[in-house]
Amino acid sequence: MPVCSPLSYGTNPPSSGNHYPIWAAYQTYARSIPRGFWVHSLEHGAVVISYNCPGGCADEVARAQAFIDALPADCGPMARRVIMTPDPDLDVRFAASAWGHTLRTNCFDRDAFSTFVTEHYDKAPESICGGGIDPTEMCGPSMCP
Repeated sequence: MPVCSPLSYGTNPPSSGNHYPIWAAYQTYARSIPRGFWVHSLEHGAVVISYNCPGGCADEVARAQAFIDALPADCGPMARRVIMTPDPDLDVRFAASAWGHTLRTNCFDRDAFSTFVTEHYDKAPESICGGGIDPTEMCGPSMCP
């Protein structure tokens, strides 16, 4: 699919499907990134934690970040295949995606997310650590929906 072209998915959040030829770097994003980038990251074994809190949820996001930071590294000394991003298209407060699997919840539940990561992390068609890009630097608002 051409980078930044509109994509649709059968689940919300997506857990597989069409994606861009470039994947998102495994990191936390302050701004939402187009799903086509992070769905490609799922194909490489990543877990994506997404959230949509129109009224704000800084405490829960901080707890989610602490959870991510405590995960063991498997892509270098400090790196893990986890992305966290706001997602305005999400219809629940928090979710996790892995290749073929989703978790949807109305709060950040550390135990539920821990179980999800344990069961689904790095269980995808490809296992790739590096090479992703920061899509916030690549696509401006005029390029991406």
